[in-house]
Parts: sequence; C-alpha cells; structure tokens
Amino acid sequence: MRLVFAGTPDFAVPALRAATLKGEVVAAYTQPDRPAGRGREMSISPVKREALLRGIPVLQPENFKAAVSREALRALQPDLLIVVAYGLILPQSVLDIPTYGCWNLHASLLPRWRGAAPIQRAIEAGDRETGVCLMQMEKGLDTGPVLLAHTTEIGENETGGQLHDRLAEIGAQVLSDGLGLLRADLRLNPWIQPEEGVTYAHKLDKAEARLDWNQPATALANKVRAFNPWPMADALIAGERVRVHGAIALPLEHGAEPGTVLQAGREGIDIACGRGALRIRVLQREGGKAITAADYLNGRRDLAAAR
Repeated sequence: MRLVFAGTPDFAVPALRAATLKGEVVAAYTQPDRPAGRGREMSISPVKREALLRGIPVLQPENFKAAVSREALRALQPDLLIVVAYGLILPQSVLDIPTYGCWNLHASLLPRWRGAAPIQRAIEAGDRETGVCLMQMEKGLDTGPVLLAHTTEIGENETGGQLHDRLAEIGAQVLSDGLGLLRADLRLNPWIQPEEGVTYAHKLDKAEARLDWNQPATALANKVRAFNPWPMADALIAGERVRVHGAIALPLEHGAEPGTVLQAGREGIDIACGRGALRIRVLQREGGKAITAADYLNGRRDLAAAR
C-alpha cells in the first residue's frame, strides 16, 4: 500500500513507525517549522524528525486551501492517508483523494472527548477509563465512523504525560491492526458514533492551571494529574505561588476557609478546599526544580513551625 502520514507531535511518532511496517510511507505531512523555546529558534516537529531519520519525504503546507497543495497530495497516489494529531481539519476535497479515504487515530473512546485535548480532559473529569479509536474521517471534527477501538483503565495516580505515552503505544498497535486487516482485504465493520454522550475536549489554556481552593479537593487533584507535564497546575500556598506536580485529595471535614494550610509535614501540605483537603506532595518554587513537600518546608520555616 502507498501510505501518506499526517501528524505533528510526539503522540504521532509511534503510529508513524507502525505505518512503515505495514506499507510504503511515500510522504509525511506535518505542521510548518515554528520558533520555540526562550531563544525562539526554529524547531521541527517530532514527526518531521522521525520522517527525516527514515528517509521519508516531508511536506509542510500551511493548509490545503490552495489547489497546488491538493495536487501535490494527489500526485503521491496514496491508497490511504493516516492522520494522527496533525493539527489541521482536512476539507472534503482532501478526504476524497486517497483510494481508501483517510483514517484518524484519536485518543479517546468516541464520541466522548472529541477535540484537541482528550487525554487531559478525561483525567480532569475523573474518568475511570479511556482508549484509542481508529476512525474513517469525515468533514466534521472527530465525527466519523469508528473502525477499531481499544479500551484501557486510567490509573488512580496516572498523570496526563504518563497516559499520553501509554495511549501513543496503544494507538500504534490499533493502527497496525487496522492496516493488517486492510492489507489482507478483510472488511472492517465501522460503527456510527451515537449522538448521545458527545463531549468536547477543548484545547488546554495556561489560565486554567491555577487551582481554585473553593473547588472540591477531588477536582483539584484530578486537575493536578491532568495538567502534568503541561501546563502544570499552580497554586498559592501561604503567600507563595508554586507549581504543583503531585497531590492527592483527602476526605477531611475541616470547616476552615478554603486556601488555609491545615497541616504541613513530611507527608505533604494539606490545604483546605471547598470540600475536603488537597495534600500537596511534590511542588516547584519559581526558578527551582520539583521537590518533595518535606524539602519545601525546609525553606518555609513559617509553615514548618505552624504544622
């Protein structure tokens, strides 16, 4: 099969590797190089880096509005276009080019968590399970019929980064299974996504990362896990703003004002919430590195004395 791959971030790299084992990847599409980091130097995407290592030609159009971009794809004579976190919504004129259309690998159990940040939103919402769906692409956002799916439990303490890496590998296997069936000319039986249960995983925003102590402790603990490693939750602890890397919810009855430090010790710093308390176990001061609560208290004698 002549395959064309379209993806951008780290999540898509295992799927690109899987595709190269099931067919000839004749080109890889990815987002244009953009400035990144403090020096604002031009940076290439993880998919571009992987494609170049494998000798796969890379194309980076801003979009497919221009006829020349669509003709470049048509000239590749693709049997299938595989899309994994590419970052563009493809028009119908593009979806119609490959012989078997376009497949999309999405990190949720559709129709739940359509959109940009399904992994983090699942953890933030307290979902017990998630998964990966391989779907036939339509013009809408993650609305196409599902070809294959794999379900997995979300670990009690699993972070957004950990789940991201795990789902990337699961997704690669799901794609490999789908391509294997297609190569063997075995029919995939797609199922139409139901209207009921549709939710949208909106793009993450740094402004969301600030912890509001008026919320329940369980909601804040979920947010801490979901936003690790980016954008990373941040909170005000007794006058100092810190990033929170690890925390758990405690079902405490306290009657204290939200945001009050209830206790500070080696096991963590317990902060009163609208319901329950959040025990902060790993945190980061401005300009510092992630440390345990015990180490943090060595520099906060005011809290250590009050515990």
